[in-house]
Amino acid sequence: MSLKRDILVRTSLIYLGVLLMGLLILGKALHLQVFEKDNWEQEENSTIRHKVIAPNRGNIYSSDGRLLAVSVPFYEIRVDFRSESFTREIFDSGVDELSKSLSKLFQDRHWANYKRDLVRARENGNRYFLVKRNVSYTQLQKVKQFPIFKLGRFKGGVQYIQQNKRVRPYGLLAKRTVGYTMGEEQRSVVGLEGAYDSELKGVEGYRLMRKIRGDVWMPINDANEIEPKDGYDIISTLDVDLQDVAENELKNQLEKHEADHGTVVLMEVETGHVKAIANLLRDDKGNYVEDYNFAIGESTEPGSTFKLASMIALLEDGHVHPTDIVDVGDGVTEYYGIKMEDSGDEGLGKITVQRAFEASSNVGISLLVNGAYKDNPEQFVDRLYEMGLNRKLGVEIKGEGKPKIKYTDDPLWSGISLPWMSIGYEVLMTPLQILALYNAVANDGKMVKPLFVEEIRFHGKVVERSEPEVLNNHICSRETLAQIKTMLEGVVEKGTAKNLANSHYKIAGKTGTAQVSLSKEGYSELHQASFAGYFPADRPKYSCIVVVNAPSKNIYYGNMVAGPIFRAITDRIYVKEYELQENNAQVAEETLQAPYSKSGSGEALAATFKYLELPLNQQGDEAPWVSTKSTSEGVVSTSRLIHPALVPNVVDMGLKDALYLLESKGLKVDADGRGTVRQQSVLPGSTLRRGTVVVLNMSLKEG
Repeated sequence: MSLKRDILVRTSLIYLGVLLMGLLILGKALHLQVFEKDNWEQEENSTIRHKVIAPNRGNIYSSDGRLLAVSVPFYEIRVDFRSESFTREIFDSGVDELSKSLSKLFQDRHWANYKRDLVRARENGNRYFLVKRNVSYTQLQKVKQFPIFKLGRFKGGVQYIQQNKRVRPYGLLAKRTVGYTMGEEQRSVVGLEGAYDSELKGVEGYRLMRKIRGDVWMPINDANEIEPKDGYDIISTLDVDLQDVAENELKNQLEKHEADHGTVVLMEVETGHVKAIANLLRDDKGNYVEDYNFAIGESTEPGSTFKLASMIALLEDGHVHPTDIVDVGDGVTEYYGIKMEDSGDEGLGKITVQRAFEASSNVGISLLVNGAYKDNPEQFVDRLYEMGLNRKLGVEIKGEGKPKIKYTDDPLWSGISLPWMSIGYEVLMTPLQILALYNAVANDGKMVKPLFVEEIRFHGKVVERSEPEVLNNHICSRETLAQIKTMLEGVVEKGTAKNLANSHYKIAGKTGTAQVSLSKEGYSELHQASFAGYFPADRPKYSCIVVVNAPSKNIYYGNMVAGPIFRAITDRIYVKEYELQENNAQVAEETLQAPYSKSGSGEALAATFKYLELPLNQQGDEAPWVSTKSTSEGVVSTSRLIHPALVPNVVDMGLKDALYLLESKGLKVDADGRGTVRQQSVLPGSTLRRGTVVVLNMSLKEG
């Protein structure tokens, strides 16, 4: 073979080899692009990914600006030992002092253990070594001054990862109404946290991060790709002081009567603002806890509090007048062989319609309703429907129980339905729905929707303000309204609730005592005691309902079990709100018998009360700052949460303490008046921005 031919063959072989190799590479690339595209994209995404940055969840406040729920920042401390500027010399010269500083601050491990872990992580070239979780803001400021860490991210390799935790400064107060957030896989559906979750949670941001090992991710850049947007703040209608009274009084009565559960709702008549709502249930250990919102969710047979609706129907349809006579005989009657009885030992005989209502006569009310509507029961039910009693209130908190007022074509309608419905059986309503009816009477016939939120704000600016929502402009005529108001006042003055009467202010309302239904098993021996009403009766400002379920000490009447809770709450409001007091001098004199103190420095308060030999009930551990309230036994002080990274709450403090606390945080203060702080312009719990001006609205104005 000639040399030329040999070279040509070899060149051809090389060419064919290169061509074949190229075709193989091209084919492999094509295969990867077409058939394994998803696998490679998944692999790429598994190493570099946009990770979600959770925004700061909005706070929930009481109506006077006190924090009910707040997201408090906590931090993770991590170290990148591969940072180019983080040299061996820097590490070796500072690791001992750093380890000792960490051990001294956190007091969780000996400094030698900290050093061992840091040295090992350095040798392994760890890119995202975890030093400590759940570091508070105060601790973080100290950590930033430690050896190595004070050099920052590049020379010191340190990274601080912020995380937020939901904190309830008032603990279990109004727990189910304020609500809580559940795990990531299950949306929050409880209380205000659930109802306003979309407003509170804000908008997520994103950061580009690289997976370095396992499930450990490290930011590629310092800056976020998309910055998160903080959530809105919710200003609730709740009053912390009234909520505290409602819960304590309810708990005391539940314990006294060994009841299964109970609920209290206090509402502002004109606006429908719910000022207090308490729900307590006895657990397996005999303790009372708030695990279910009975006021909103539990539909039961209301019993005698429903007689208000029956009497409105009778008066509005012109079937009776308050002075008409009804003969209840010995307090016993029968409907289709089923006996109905009054609660008294002796029958009342012939009495007026008004007296039958005041005495809560089952026989009297049922005889009136059955006599008026037996030939046309649809008229009675239609009247109840016109009042709106068959519809939900539509409150923003999820889980409202559905009212049930059956119509005459219902399969369960029978000959006894009409008389039994007239006294609050064979109907189902929640406590809040019953309260809405009583509130409508107090509100001159206008039924308003109960509201739990006053405003929605973003960084202190009002985004949305809740206005009263009218559900029914006129539940009845003015004439009927005047008559029914007189009857409700008569219940307290000379009827079943006369134990609630007092010389300072008038109460109007109705007691209720109902046997608890066990569904298919019929009625049990247990009872539900209730009282619903409003005060002051002559110029109503608040309405309230109290329901206590299954008291077990043979005392189960509404006036004895539920009534005292109602009275305790109204007494507290009457003393607190000066404008409600007709005889201001007398009330002021009685009020002065109990010591009073502003909120403020815990140490100064304790020293002052000790010097004056006055009783001071310190609840919980000693705290630098406390909130106070006056009780018949003396002043009670509780810890007030002051977070270093948030604007402190100075409401109810004196000007001296408020100035010191705000200015120590780098804030500027402009006080309008003197005395006690009533309101602050920057909401407590807001993110602290040094130099911000906080205007304090004081109790006493100059000039």
